[in-house]
Amino acid sequence: MAKSELILAFNEIAETRKLPKEVIIEALKAALVSAYRRNENVSSAQRVEAHVDERTGEPSVWVEKEVVEEVQSRQTEVSLEEARKYDPNVQLGDTIMVEDTPEGFGRIAAQTAKQVILQRMREAEREAQYEEYQDRVGDLVTGTVQSDNGDVVTVGLGRTEAILPRSQQQPGERYRMHDKVRAYVMEVRRTNRGPQIVLSRTHRNMLRRLLEYEVPEIYNGTVEIKSIAREPGARSKVAVAALQPGADPVGACVGMRGVRIQSIVKELNGEKIDVIEWSPDQAEFISKALSPARVSAVFLDDDPEAGRTATVVVPDDQLSLAIGREGQNARLAAKLTGWRIDIKSVSEAAVDAFKHIREDAELAPLAEKNAELVEKIEYILGKKAENRPVMPEEYVMLTDFVKLVETRRTELLEESRVEVRERMHEARAQVPPQAYEHPLEETDLPLRVYNVLEEAGYNNVGEVMEQYFYDPNRLLNLPGIGQAGLEDIRNMIETIEFVKAAPEAEAEAAEAEAEAEPVEAAEAEVPEAAEPVAEEAPVVEEPETVAPQPVADVVEQTEEDYERARRRRLIEQLKMQEGTEAQVAALEAEEKAADEKAARAAEAARAEAEARAEAKAEEKVEEPAAEVDELAFDVQDDYFEDEEEDEETVRRRAKQRRRQLVFDEEAGRMVAKRRRKGGRKRGKWEDFDALDDLDEFEDL
Repeated sequence: MAKSELILAFNEIAETRKLPKEVIIEALKAALVSAYRRNENVSSAQRVEAHVDERTGEPSVWVEKEVVEEVQSRQTEVSLEEARKYDPNVQLGDTIMVEDTPEGFGRIAAQTAKQVILQRMREAEREAQYEEYQDRVGDLVTGTVQSDNGDVVTVGLGRTEAILPRSQQQPGERYRMHDKVRAYVMEVRRTNRGPQIVLSRTHRNMLRRLLEYEVPEIYNGTVEIKSIAREPGARSKVAVAALQPGADPVGACVGMRGVRIQSIVKELNGEKIDVIEWSPDQAEFISKALSPARVSAVFLDDDPEAGRTATVVVPDDQLSLAIGREGQNARLAAKLTGWRIDIKSVSEAAVDAFKHIREDAELAPLAEKNAELVEKIEYILGKKAENRPVMPEEYVMLTDFVKLVETRRTELLEESRVEVRERMHEARAQVPPQAYEHPLEETDLPLRVYNVLEEAGYNNVGEVMEQYFYDPNRLLNLPGIGQAGLEDIRNMIETIEFVKAAPEAEAEAAEAEAEAEPVEAAEAEVPEAAEPVAEEAPVVEEPETVAPQPVADVVEQTEEDYERARRRRLIEQLKMQEGTEAQVAALEAEEKAADEKAARAAEAARAEAEARAEAKAEEKVEEPAAEVDELAFDVQDDYFEDEEEDEETVRRRAKQRRRQLVFDEEAGRMVAKRRRKGGRKRGKWEDFDALDDLDEFEDL
């Protein structure tokens, strides 16, 4: 083979196999080394390198040998004269890399090189395919059916193949050879025979991708898909919302005369698709999710222990339509909204409401107030029981009666759950915000306990800690936990450490540092020890000041700030979830109460400062202004009670003014730090003690 033919072969392989030229060169070098070792019987401990001239394609083999005066073994030794051709400074006893390329490797060497090159190219090609389709997980691909053995359909995707398991095939679909199939890339597995690509036609995200391809408004962000509930091959429900005012989300998805949605229905082999408009009002959203049935009323029961349940009242003639064939419509609506839905007819709901208002003592005042309405309802229900005709206006009266009773019952239930919510809030307050971002798989829980918690719906450490602090028996009652599992959970909670700081703490620390910089520059110009006030000093009116707080108050205020920051973070998280309006409202009410408390405290402090300022102005005594920061403040004296204090006391007070209380994220507590002067070359702050050990601050 001519020298240039090797380079031509490289280029051809790189083009046909879609592989980088460097990969093929490295494969050839490894093949040459392997062939040389086998042909020359060289030990694996001896260093052997192969080089290929990328311009001419000429290969060469270099071997590490010892420099000796007389060569005894040509495989491991080289003479001094020969070695100095490569390195003139080499000495006896040194080791040197010398060229030892045989005159052609022969048939065995060539065959070995061929096999190694092909093996390396196959491995590189499989790795390239794995990386390519790993990036396409969650996307749609189109392939050709190659075979169907009953359990798995093999789909050709060009240079590779994918499988479509029976569990991921739509019911009723049949696949024939050479049929075109469009599927969702669900998973890519790494195997010894290359990547195994698993496709799906039943995944709900396949419907999401089809909508993105067919509806430009979804692709460009004008319309957003909120949730999808799907029963493959039968029916699907999609909730969409407009992100721009004036946009019609349902009309955009359906298209003119249903062209867009019909193309998706055809792709999914006739699967029916209901597109509804999402609403932040959960009652309205549930009512729309049950379409095409008409809904008379929706009552929401957000039980913190039993979960969320929605009682839906529909007209008597709409009951079967609301439930759907074999409960399909109600089941899809529950998946779409995330609420457990209990559907009742107006007559059935009226009977239950009448029973509640007669037997429940808490509803007695409501029955007395609406005695006339209760008598009419009793008469209408009697007619219904006797199968006598009921007028439409009487059905309206029944609906109004159900709304009246169920609304009052819901209010009473919420009042009775105040204590439960308070306990849950107390348990939630003990959980650090970082815990909700720490996944369970990164803990030291045993695999058995982890699998049980994951199956029960616990996704992160924060949820487990919250449930443990509220009621450990709930975790104990999970199948497979037991006392040993509960002990493992307790140990995990007690020993786990969260390295990452909360974003609120980082932001507040950065803000405190930024606000402290101007103060540092101002103090750099002030002498370290302030001069005592002269007796003949002129009287100067003191500006409005705020007295510094004791250290204990400061710590309490800082903890309260962090609690409010944690509550704000929790509110933001709950707002992103569906059906958490009640929890958000409760937290916002607490936040409002905390703001009012802080405002009252600030007003009291301001009034006290004004009174003290007026008193000092009357006494004609000059008093230095105290400086208070929102989170971290400078500790300094309000004034010198005795103008003739000794110089040591003055210096000590000035030194305290250069100290500041800040929150140390690594230590997880408040520490006092000293502000350096502007002329020093060291850092701005210098730790000296934790807050608990600051004896110098106890007397402030």
